[in-house]
Amino acid sequence: MSSNTLEKIITKKTEKIEKLKKTISSESLNDLIKANNTFVDFKEKIEENIKNNKFSIIAEIKKASPSAGIIIKNYDPVEIASTYNKNKATCLSVLTEEDFFYGNLVHISKIKQKIKLPILCKDFFIDKFQVSLAKSYGADAILIILAGVSDKVANELYEEALRLNMSIIVEVHTVEEARRALKFKDCLIGINNRNLKTLKTEINTTYDIHDVLVAHPGPLISESGIKTKDELLEISNKTSIKTFLIGESLLKDLDNNSIFSVLKG
Repeated sequence: MSSNTLEKIITKKTEKIEKLKKTISSESLNDLIKANNTFVDFKEKIEENIKNNKFSIIAEIKKASPSAGIIIKNYDPVEIASTYNKNKATCLSVLTEEDFFYGNLVHISKIKQKIKLPILCKDFFIDKFQVSLAKSYGADAILIILAGVSDKVANELYEEALRLNMSIIVEVHTVEEARRALKFKDCLIGINNRNLKTLKTEINTTYDIHDVLVAHPGPLISESGIKTKDELLEISNKTSIKTFLIGESLLKDLDNNSIFSVLKG
């Protein structure tokens, strides 16, 4: 995802949201939210594991990405979620961006009908309308990517999610973004090892940023580029991090992935 691609994603997302806001009222979203009884506390589940010195894996569900292309041709998000659930995944991350990741919000509601794990709506949030929209489909948490929004927009998204009793992952990739994230006290902070401008993945990003975030009261997450159980354990041994968001490495070996074994100790 080059810088230009990131801009394209946000531009496309802005256009779609403006159209949706003309056809979906806030009242109808509120009615859908009130009628939904599938919500699970995403942050609380991870915090409970941390208290008990256990690992958490946020297992990602996606068909494709700008960096990898098509990952799974015969994509069945419910089937993938079921496999993750059998392997004791802590939470799920579901890509819902349509044009670059081939996701859809309906995937969240379909998964929630079958599986009771907390779900992060993984998307490019740029408007607080999206927060209510995500919750109306059953999402328990949202993602705020600081590389893609101003502090003003980030704060609007954060406050709206808190109002709706949703968990929040504030995602950072640089020391500057990490410092910006510190003001969001009631959230999880995800350190993305992937540079969203160059698409390069560097595990050292977690180490470089960890010290800036260590005083944050919420759980820290290492995201992207974790390919093996040994890499996960090395990161955990060198930092205080016990929570990991993993996608492609799990998706490419769903049935026999050794990474899940850290959850069975």
